[in-house]
Amino acid sequence: MGESERPYDVLVVDDDFMVADIHRRFVDATPGFRTVGVVHTAADAVAAVHTLAPDLVLLDVHLPDRSGLDALQHLRSEGNGVAVVVVTAARELDTVRRALHGGAADYLVKPFEYPQLLDKLGNFRRRALALSSSKGIDQSGIDSLFGAPSSAAGPSLPKGLSQETGSLVLRTVDEGGEVSASECADLAGLSRVSARRYLEHYASTGVLTVRLEYGRAGRPVHRYRTTD
Repeated sequence: MGESERPYDVLVVDDDFMVADIHRRFVDATPGFRTVGVVHTAADAVAAVHTLAPDLVLLDVHLPDRSGLDALQHLRSEGNGVAVVVVTAARELDTVRRALHGGAADYLVKPFEYPQLLDKLGNFRRRALALSSSKGIDQSGIDSLFGAPSSAAGPSLPKGLSQETGSLVLRTVDEGGEVSASECADLAGLSRVSARRYLEHYASTGVLTVRLEYGRAGRPVHRYRTTD
């Protein structure tokens, strides 16, 4: 099974049992992701990373035994490079700096809605696919991996569309060469309806080119690629 086909395993870490279960349900509702464990302390988080070997950890900071960032530091000191998204109510710059310097891939402030987590999971998937590619990568791809803003997404989007998800869709099309809305949704970890909205917007503005692919029966499939 290729990197783009297999589901990504996620470990949820939160001291609040109810919040942890909400995060678990969010993850399990996202195509291409599945929860493999839910724990509530920093010590259990480290142990679960060792035993479950998840691809991604959703890591709370305020845990009953010690900070989640201590757990992150412990894992990095062992040479464990598991991807970590810090999920916390902490907004202090010192906490953000420590998460960034500790090697967290992303940071999400609680409380949040499902689409915000969906964006973070999509970012993780994009990076994982890019880093597993056997092909080289150009400067724009490197910039995107290191968090540089993408100019390709344009200065603004219609109401209801986010810049972050728009960038993810464009990178998915660029990496796929030419994709349908269904293929884009699967690769980016989005719903088909959401992927189609972004694709149609970018096609209408000329950022993407669309062609119709006619099969033996049924409606033609819209296939999108980056405009030359």
